[in-house]
Amino acid sequence: MPSRKKAAMFASAFLTCACSFVLICVVLATQHWMSSQVRFSGTNSSVTVSLTYGLFSGTCEQFVEAGLQVSEKTFQVADNLKSTKAESTITAIIVILVLGLLSSLLSSGFTCTNAVSNPYQTFLGPTGVYTWNSLCGIFILIAMILFPVNIEEYGLSTELAKGCFSFLQTHIRSDHAYGYSYWIMLLIIFLNIASIIIIYFYDHARYSKKKEQERPIENAPKDVILF
Repeated sequence: MPSRKKAAMFASAFLTCACSFVLICVVLATQHWMSSQVRFSGTNSSVTVSLTYGLFSGTCEQFVEAGLQVSEKTFQVADNLKSTKAESTITAIIVILVLGLLSSLLSSGFTCTNAVSNPYQTFLGPTGVYTWNSLCGIFILIAMILFPVNIEEYGLSTELAKGCFSFLQTHIRSDHAYGYSYWIMLLIIFLNIASIIIIYFYDHARYSKKKEQERPIENAPKDVILF
């Protein structure tokens, strides 16, 4: 059976990994990644399209300069995209988040196993926890970078607005505000870092204790006679 210290340390790391797993599920499930106000010039007046969307779906509504408002409607992101680059980037983000989800699941499994069993000397021990948490953090970071690129470089919000209202003409400007679904990913990265730090402290303490038990012979009592 593992010591109390080892069980407590790995149990704490398991909690952070489990929270990371749950939050990635939240990020994928919620549709509050972005809120955008996209302005277009029409024939007789300007039109503003208000969008709130995530990776799979969203809502949009239209405001005409004269004060007319079109009722809000729901759309599917994949159906509204005509740009290959924007669509490919959204697909890549989804795949990367799924990989992060799997990494987080594996890390949770490793930490849970180590919390209730004796220390492993193989990849199933701290090394495995470091690896999967690092991979999860890297995947989430890449997703956080790709989404703004899709917004700024490939005009994701503009594409979605045109998909909602096909008669829109010249794009004038866009204002963006990232939602909680996006910023949760920052918390996921911190949780992965916390997991690594917890296991590092345990591993470092165990290594220090092992070194103390293997003290050089010159530190032995001087009254010991060697034959």
